[in-house]
Amino acid sequence: MKDRTRVRNIGIIAHVDHGKTTTSDTLLAASGIISPKVAGEALALDYLSVEQQRGITVKAANVSLYHEMDNKGYVINLIDTPGHVDFSGRVTRSLRVLDGSIVVVDAVEGVMTQTETVLRQSLEERVRPILFVNKIDRLIKELKLGKDEMVPKLTSIIAEVNNMISSYAEPEYKEKWTVDPAKGTVVFGSAKDKWGFSLPMAQKKGVNFKTVYDAYTAPDKSKLQELASVSPIHDALLDTVIQFVPNPIEAQKYRIPKIWKGDLDNEIAKAMLNADPNGPLVLMITDMKVDPHAGLVATGRVFSGTLRSGEEVWLVNAKSSQKTLQVSLYMGSTRELAEEIPAGNIAGVLGLDKARSGETAIDPRFKDVQGSFETLHYVSEPVVTIAIEPKNPKDLTKMIDSLRKLSIEDPNLVVKINEETGEYLLSGMGFLHLEVSLQLLRENYGIDVQTSPPIVVYRESIREPSKRIFEGKSPNKHNKFYMSIAPLNDKSVELIANGTIKEDMDPKEMAKILKEQADWDYDEAKKIIAIDENDNVFVDMTSGVQHLREIMDTVLQGYRLAMKEGPLAREPIRGTKVILHDATVHEDPAHRGPAQLFPAVRNAIFAAFLDARPTLLEPIQKLDIRVPMDLIGNVTGVITRKRGKVINVVDSGSVARITAEVPVSESYEMASELRGATGGKAFWGTEFSRWAPVPDSLLQDIVLKIRERKGMPKQMPKIEDFLS
Repeated sequence: MKDRTRVRNIGIIAHVDHGKTTTSDTLLAASGIISPKVAGEALALDYLSVEQQRGITVKAANVSLYHEMDNKGYVINLIDTPGHVDFSGRVTRSLRVLDGSIVVVDAVEGVMTQTETVLRQSLEERVRPILFVNKIDRLIKELKLGKDEMVPKLTSIIAEVNNMISSYAEPEYKEKWTVDPAKGTVVFGSAKDKWGFSLPMAQKKGVNFKTVYDAYTAPDKSKLQELASVSPIHDALLDTVIQFVPNPIEAQKYRIPKIWKGDLDNEIAKAMLNADPNGPLVLMITDMKVDPHAGLVATGRVFSGTLRSGEEVWLVNAKSSQKTLQVSLYMGSTRELAEEIPAGNIAGVLGLDKARSGETAIDPRFKDVQGSFETLHYVSEPVVTIAIEPKNPKDLTKMIDSLRKLSIEDPNLVVKINEETGEYLLSGMGFLHLEVSLQLLRENYGIDVQTSPPIVVYRESIREPSKRIFEGKSPNKHNKFYMSIAPLNDKSVELIANGTIKEDMDPKEMAKILKEQADWDYDEAKKIIAIDENDNVFVDMTSGVQHLREIMDTVLQGYRLAMKEGPLAREPIRGTKVILHDATVHEDPAHRGPAQLFPAVRNAIFAAFLDARPTLLEPIQKLDIRVPMDLIGNVTGVITRKRGKVINVVDSGSVARITAEVPVSESYEMASELRGATGGKAFWGTEFSRWAPVPDSLLQDIVLKIRERKGMPKQMPKIEDFLS
């Protein structure tokens, strides 16, 4: 581990059920962590019982392997990630600490939605991909292809992956990272049957696709076992990783400028660029796990310095210092103690219970150095909510504590309390995400809960600028604010969502980007003073208003509160620009506290909002469905009934690939209806696509239903309600 040229950090990423965990198993067996007899069935990294029952991976599991190549030993830190879209947040967090990824693709199903999503995430984090085409046996056993028909099928998969690399990679990596079987960056094999090879390896060992075809068509299994012993899959994958995935010294040179937001000239950044084990400590924490015996365990990568137990570290986001109690290496579900872990490696740490995913821990002497890791961008956001209560009322405090622990382990799970109805609300990425979270509550914390039917989360927005400027008065009539509101165009929302535009940027730089890319007026863009998490901006167009600067923080707090719960149905407001035109502020601080300013700000914003053709936005899911040609009609029938629309149908021989969009609110029984309509012959993947306005015919109905559920008056809000 101390020789950084012999360290590799890799992750296994893929669409659900393409064979990631089975592949990890064969690698563990080769390192002697599990018995080779059970590899492929043990699924050692799926150690939660919920994963074993459902046959899917839910969390990202870490393990450190030892592998020898050309008589030299290497440490390979491996993370097995989930493939199901509901858990894609964990993939994002894992990629932050990796330098290479093994993209696993099923030879029969080919590249699917989630393959595309995880590959895109990998390239955005500058993590170099290697392709592993798995389940080659299915081509022979199920598709009955001859030995010459296999090659065109495999070539088309490689071409599709390379298309994605060329469309998503940054210019300088497009050609460098294209996968090429002749060079050895593509491995073919079957993880279940434990054989695999890249083309250069196959030549050395004297095997080829004819050998594979003969092994599967032979009457007994001896030929298959012989293939696995001549060309074992772990050699193929781990040798390829050692040859093509860069070591931390090389990788950090081009990855740090991408993920570190801050000056690259200071001591900390220089140490990270060189992965210097003697520099100041920098630990990027990507995951928090609750260990029933030890408390919270932080997992992260040491980007510079050396991590030792018993030393103080400074947590940048939590703004506090804590002591590391114990430092360890990961072995799947267990940890091995280590005295120290040098730069370039992945470690587990006890004692940092104030840390959360995305935290940066640094040497306390450098706590004033400006800079931190870029925030993680998740592909999807929580769109489904359920209300839960314990079956036994005595368990209430225990349930609250357990929910808090679950949300620490999984930042994509949001826990809220509705102040008025006293309900506990749990929001997740999809129905499966919530189901698995409830199962973890039951199994890990022994709490049985009753749940409401799932509620879909909406956003409130507007369709045109408000027709006039509205006055908001404080209850004591001494403070007045004059505001209007307008919708943001799609390009502005996109720039905020992907982090190009941030609240703490230099105003001139922000204005320049918005003018060039989103048609803003330069002077207006320069006066943006707040941006919130739902892609709204606040513009201060006032000039020379007395005392306004002293209360601006309170005004912005009021603005943020108004944006969290809009006037239609107390759902978050999204994609708007609020403009403050003028204000009158009382000179005496006693008359301009939060109790006076919050209502004044809120009323002006809400009145303008209702004057701007307000609407609700609903989350839309993208579906990618594979189905036999003769069943296309049945599938489109289900989609139309669900208010969905078909975007594209591609015919590839006997199978059609249908791309469609369906509102999340209609997708609750989607799975069983698709199975029913196709006799179980449809395969599909889903991912969050976008927010879209609710049809006008349904708008009033949905708003009134939500208002009733939240205990609000059952009538549509009017502008007059907010004018004094």
